[in-house]
Amino acid sequence: MPTCHIDHITIVSPTLAAGAELVQTLLGVVPQQGGEHPRMGTHNLLLPLGETIFLEVIAINPDAPPPERPRWFELDRVTSASKPFLSCWVARTEDIGSSLGASTEDLGPAEPMTRGDLEWLISIPGDGSLPLGGAAPALIQWKTGVHPASRMQDKGCRLVELKLLHPEPKRLQSLLTSLRFGGSGPVLSIAEASAPALVACIRTPAGLRALGAPGLVPETGNCDEPGSSSPLPQGAGN
Repeated sequence: MPTCHIDHITIVSPTLAAGAELVQTLLGVVPQQGGEHPRMGTHNLLLPLGETIFLEVIAINPDAPPPERPRWFELDRVTSASKPFLSCWVARTEDIGSSLGASTEDLGPAEPMTRGDLEWLISIPGDGSLPLGGAAPALIQWKTGVHPASRMQDKGCRLVELKLLHPEPKRLQSLLTSLRFGGSGPVLSIAEASAPALVACIRTPAGLRALGAPGLVPETGNCDEPGSSSPLPQGAGN
């Protein structure tokens, strides 16, 4: 059974410009252009947060034809009045079939995806929903030898901690244990909350900053020192 690792965190936005503005305001850096996802009618911006971790800003591509299925990451629910926010996260595995089979939650089937010369498999529920409201990860298996974060321009930002908030923290803990998170890297913290949400603590050239759902982080973007919630080190599932 393969171990899983944090691969990327995703900001869902009505437009790429709105998402880029949020990142620049809170982190003090500008994400770079990514590309298009033909199967989903979306496009993205990217910011590396480590050698094998990155931040994605994703939005519906207004120039792309609508897909024949629901878009991923609940993007079909986004309107022009929506505000960009940290919506979900993705975990990397070397064998997505085995990881999905071991999961205590239904994360959706593995779907083939492409963006430019990149190819990967990613778990996507058929209705485009976010398992456990986004607190559960989508699973990804890259088909390319080099991780895409290594091809991005380094802006000096690093993911330090990802806080997972959910009304059923034990259920979320069981899921992460079943997925066998392992190795060194950012801390995963679980905390009970009235609704699912994420908060990412990121070290930037200007200090620790936070990304999260509206109301969960201060407008300044300041972040508490890592470990202020109940920590789940990435070896907890071993």
